[in-house]
Amino acid sequence: MERLRRAMMFVPGNNPGMLQNAGIYQADTVILDLEDSVAISEKDAARDLVYQAIKTISYPCEVGVRINHISTPYGRKDLERVLPAKPELIRLPKAESAEEIQEIDAIITAAEEANGFEPGSIRMMAAIETAKGLRQAYEIATASPRMEALAIGGEDFLADLKTSRTRHGGELAVARGQLVLAARAAGVQVIDSVFSDIRDEEGFIAETTRIKEMGFDGKSVVNPRQIKLIYQIFAPAEKEIDLAERILEAYQEALAKNSGVISLNGKMIDTPVVLRAERTLAYAKALGLRKEEEAHD
Repeated sequence: MERLRRAMMFVPGNNPGMLQNAGIYQADTVILDLEDSVAISEKDAARDLVYQAIKTISYPCEVGVRINHISTPYGRKDLERVLPAKPELIRLPKAESAEEIQEIDAIITAAEEANGFEPGSIRMMAAIETAKGLRQAYEIATASPRMEALAIGGEDFLADLKTSRTRHGGELAVARGQLVLAARAAGVQVIDSVFSDIRDEEGFIAETTRIKEMGFDGKSVVNPRQIKLIYQIFAPAEKEIDLAERILEAYQEALAKNSGVISLNGKMIDTPVVLRAERTLAYAKALGLRKEEEAHD
């Protein structure tokens, strides 16, 4: 089962208290942010805080760092300071080309060698935040073997499109769909944008349900209260798990009988159905909803 990244929580890199307490909210991933949430005057101090946090705090989850774009005066400094602390993931903002991914990959490779880290142990994900980036999403996702996921940065993307956010989310539907296709073609995960109105729980639930149905693996958050809601939405229901188990039982029985016809309750079972059942059970096992011995191969 691939790594769970249902909830990816951003933590301002210049806030010592939030850095200290980020692990208690049980996000799958915390992203220590050096970009949008940190003022230019605080970039240097934030780098030092993030470095010390990674080195000294035992987070119970994946720990990543969002750097500033490599074209800014801050991106290279971010990498130079935080890579020796060995974050598990580097999140790249406003990705628009394979070349910039490869440039950052080379910097990470050099840092791994200099610090004696296992080659390839620091992973990458890229945020698509412009129309140009979306057009290059597949190339970006396949530019480095370090690449773990694509994400969409909704507010920046809509600013680039010269439009604004709505509650129904129709303005992002095409971009979200294209990003899912690019990620799946590249074999990486895909993470949705932050839902910015933290007071609108109903809207958040509706949007998270919608992006799960589209095929997203998770969602970015800035409010820890949203994490539990994400987990509830992404968890397979008991009836889904039961059906998946029965599908795989029928599949195994057909294999044992060398039968080319597989059916359950009068419905044909083909390869895509089996693959979905296997994923559902793997997800249930990863969430502790089924024990190891209960899951099917």
